[in-house]
Amino acid sequence: MNISASLRYYWNVEIVGKNFLRWQRWRAERNPRVPSKWRTDILAPPLRIGARTKELIAMHYLEGRYVSGHRPVAWVTSGGPVEILQALGYYVLYPENHGALCGTRRVVVDIASEAENSGYSRDICSYARTDIGAMLSGKTPVGKLPKPDLLLACTNICQTVLYWYRVLAHHFDVPLVLIDTPFVYTEASEHDIEYVKRQLEDSVEVAERVARRKLQYRKLKEVLKLSKDAAELWLEIMWRGKNRPAPISVFDQFIHMAPIVEMRGERVTVDFYAAMLKEVDERIARGIGAVRNERKRLLWDNLPIWYRLRYLAEYLGERGISVVASTYTNAWGELAPMMDPDRPFESMARTYIYPILNRGTGSKLETMRRMIEEYHLDGAILHSDRSCKPYSIGQVDQRNRLIREYGVPALLLEADHDDPRAYAEEQVASRLAAFVEMLEV
Repeated sequence: MNISASLRYYWNVEIVGKNFLRWQRWRAERNPRVPSKWRTDILAPPLRIGARTKELIAMHYLEGRYVSGHRPVAWVTSGGPVEILQALGYYVLYPENHGALCGTRRVVVDIASEAENSGYSRDICSYARTDIGAMLSGKTPVGKLPKPDLLLACTNICQTVLYWYRVLAHHFDVPLVLIDTPFVYTEASEHDIEYVKRQLEDSVEVAERVARRKLQYRKLKEVLKLSKDAAELWLEIMWRGKNRPAPISVFDQFIHMAPIVEMRGERVTVDFYAAMLKEVDERIARGIGAVRNERKRLLWDNLPIWYRLRYLAEYLGERGISVVASTYTNAWGELAPMMDPDRPFESMARTYIYPILNRGTGSKLETMRRMIEEYHLDGAILHSDRSCKPYSIGQVDQRNRLIREYGVPALLLEADHDDPRAYAEEQVASRLAAFVEMLEV
């Protein structure tokens, strides 16, 4: 630990930054204001917890600006076993979350172009291009990203991360830990679980060496318990969408999912979702729906279209349509029952081998069928994501089977989760209009 770096960290983060952000949040909570462009005639006011969401995210990236030299830094894929790193005191950054933030700020084209100008194809995932572009140029809407001391990639979300993180490892000249997860066609075998478990155990030695400290088994159990608690609270929040009217939509979920992705294993994340659940329950008690005149209820499949969240929410809300369930947000809670703090390595192996993208397309279809039934849904929108090919594969068949076998109207909407250059405004509008008309038949 560098003494001058630690002093700089404590002054800018713990003293100035934390207190300023807390004051901002306190002021927003005392005087809640609905954004001037918010369609209060069709949508419920934003959740009050939004002020706390902004505080958490701002604090996370502020810490990143000053953390180098004070704590070890790890960049991790979204499906990576972060609990080991959290227990060792790492500051953890998820490039995908940073990419999503760039998408909502609409700066992806500028940043991703830096990677494209250096020879990276536009066919590569837009999260990867945004991350590599930020790495090459230093451009980011959060001020500054910390240089990693360690990289951890897990193949349970896609194979792109393997090549993506090799590029990062070469550029930053830091160790790369790769956790390889066998694909689960039906059920993972005990051999599969043991294979992942051994990799997790082997990763500890590298993480300890970089962090210059030993992993405390007690601390790992504590972190895993916090991850489990946060994931279970997130699951409860999403389950509240079964109420009619649904108190929150998936567009709310997309905005408030950041902590469960990049702050798992922290007490603040558990407290955040406990407060969010309380507010959602208050909405249910008062009969407040995310869409004021809810008539139809939909499922969303795949990543969000980050740069068009408001447009989609308003377009559908104006027509009395509430999107109340999502396979994507569900993925961050559905595996919570597999987490067992008393058996950390075995339960992490099971948990991290079963994400939705590491299972067959039939498994995702079954998840959609179950959600349609449990949430009493009238239709589904399947986002055919140009960037996320593993999530999009099989969607044509899934859509057709939803229509033919379950009698559920389903729309295949082509776009990209982060890059607006792959989004055709008129095509999306015409397909949505036709789909809405189909729902009314």
